[in-house]
Amino acid sequence: MKKIGLLSDTHSYWDKRFEEYFANCDEIWHAGDMCDFAHAMRFREFKPFRAVCGNCDGGDLRHEFPEILRWKCEGVDVLMKHIGGYPGNYDRSVSRIIYANPPRLFISGHSHILRVKYDKTLGLLHINPGAAGLQGWQKVRTLVRFEIDNTEIKDLEVVELK
Repeated sequence: MKKIGLLSDTHSYWDKRFEEYFANCDEIWHAGDMCDFAHAMRFREFKPFRAVCGNCDGGDLRHEFPEILRWKCEGVDVLMKHIGGYPGNYDRSVSRIIYANPPRLFISGHSHILRVKYDKTLGLLHINPGAAGLQGWQKVRTLVRFEIDNTEIKDLEVVELK
């Protein structure tokens, strides 16, 4: 079993509560728009870290982190891309991949809007953790924690950073 801390769109902002909320997590996943290499390395120094580049990420971040990341966590096939859309309206940059070989878990960011939705047609869970940074128009900053136990995604929890 793995405990996952998921966030997106931090835009170079480090909230000291990230360490508190992710203390019991085995890994941290970032769905893009870190915006600063040192910021990304701070996550990596804290916990095992996976991330994708967002549209605001450039330079060293683009060399270190891919635009699309796909891997197995426990028994779950995971696909992560910053701009990904939602079930029924996937972004064209990733829709071909999703429809040709659907993952079990699809993660995206970009919208700054928290959304968790199950795609019944493809049998996948989509999570957009919203935005954990200060930049943007969101009224509530959010992050997500959940567990992956073999092939089961469970105990999903939304944390609001007020």
